[in-house]
Amino acid sequence: MAISAEKRPLIIVGDSAFAEVAFEYFSHDSSYQPVAFAVEQAFLNRDTLLDLPVVALENLPELYDPAGHDAFVAITYGQLNRLRRRLLDKVKAMGYRPASYVSSRAFVWRNVRLGEHCFIMENNVVQPFVTVGDNVVMWSGNHVGHHSTIGDNVFLSSHVVISGYCRIGANSFLGVNATLANNVVVAEDNWCGPGVTLMTDTSPGALYPATGGEPSKVSALRFFKVRATT
Repeated sequence: MAISAEKRPLIIVGDSAFAEVAFEYFSHDSSYQPVAFAVEQAFLNRDTLLDLPVVALENLPELYDPAGHDAFVAITYGQLNRLRRRLLDKVKAMGYRPASYVSSRAFVWRNVRLGEHCFIMENNVVQPFVTVGDNVVMWSGNHVGHHSTIGDNVFLSSHVVISGYCRIGANSFLGVNATLANNVVVAEDNWCGPGVTLMTDTSPGALYPATGGEPSKVSALRFFKVRATT
């Protein structure tokens, strides 16, 4: 594949729907050009995707020089975002530099602090003085209010409203149309289902189902069979 001199070759880790979406955005709205997909050998079930090779992640450095390629891990929120984190750490250990994507149709204010390996899709609004950690995914159409902090390994689905001065703890997930009032702290490892409204701070590992704003008696860690130390 011929690559423009202005584009840097990119490996997309994963071959799911998110990988296909990432291919589209990186190909047509970034300074990257995807050249291959990679999955762990145990999950390698096809040779090509979108006319690009799909290769075993374990063999990646032999096929694509880490010095000349960056990598993006297109994995959603499995295991409370820990699967994406594990694969990111794996490609970083191989020597690949993590890639980020910020849509040209997103509004990200000039003084927002953005960590590495983030994916911010169209119609997101990220207001002044916001800090976004590493390995954060913001699907389409979210609002992140001023002076808020998004922790590492967080996934915001779509149309999430985070008011000003909020904090989202590491590894948490906010479902579609979730809403946070001002100054709310969402602790680490929280799962908030669609339409949940949070008016007060939460506890670590809290699981909020799709109905109402009361936490489940079962923790998110237990529900998703995740150990807090992973």
